[in-house]
Amino acid sequence: MLRLHPQVSVRPEPFGALLYHFGTRRLSFLKDRRLLDVVQRLDGTVSVDEALSDVPAAEQPAFRTALSTLEKTGMLT
Repeated sequence: MLRLHPQVSVRPEPFGALLYHFGTRRLSFLKDRRLLDVVQRLDGTVSVDEALSDVPAAEQPAFRTALSTLEKTGMLT
């Protein structure tokens, strides 16, 4: 189960969102508001499949790649 790292702040923007990790001082851009919705649904109790339930199946691989990158960079844990 994934969730937003406790040291990450989310700032919604018209293009998507900015994520800032206060521990690593890393900044990440989410370029799709739907990805922001998915990230916000990940609270440690929801599976990735459940969080992606509103995303069309054809677009889910790209969203999974984005979530994987966010995990590798420490934005998600």
